[in-house]
Amino acid sequence: MGSKDLKRKYRVNDRIRAKEVRLIGPDGKQIGIVPLSEALRKAEDFGLDLVEVAPNAKPPVCKIMDFGEFLYQEAKKAKEAKKKQSQPELKEIKLSPKTEKHDLDVKIKHILRFLNDKNKVKVRIVFKGRELAHPEMAERVLQPIFEAVKDIAQVEKPPKLEGRQMVTILAPKSKK
Repeated sequence: MGSKDLKRKYRVNDRIRAKEVRLIGPDGKQIGIVPLSEALRKAEDFGLDLVEVAPNAKPPVCKIMDFGEFLYQEAKKAKEAKKKQSQPELKEIKLSPKTEKHDLDVKIKHILRFLNDKNKVKVRIVFKGRELAHPEMAERVLQPIFEAVKDIAQVEKPPKLEGRQMVTILAPKSKK
């Protein structure tokens, strides 16, 4: 939420329409229900703004504060909240139906790391030449992967042959 959106969200000083308001002082202590004119005068005496923080209350709640500083703090909070919301990415692991055990173990470690980081993993097995005649070879590669991730992941999209490749998607299990 940008500062322009925040400015529109709050009524300040002369834009407040209520006849009387529940006033909170700059120290955060409640002053009480006062007429709007008195609240505006008190805010002016402090050299601060009167900001309507709860417009739906009866009467509306207004606080005496520095509106510029308030906007800055709100924008900062919004930015922090957005930073904490991690969007899961789709990571991809490419394999061959002839992938050997050691290489497969290394790929499984990568898959586990991605899943622990709350990312989805697309496992793609690419068939070359005549390998396509034996799709069961892909099962030999997928089985140890499914076994390794069964406790921390679920199969979001089961293995499916798409052209010359078999694709499956693993998603981390959500903690309840």
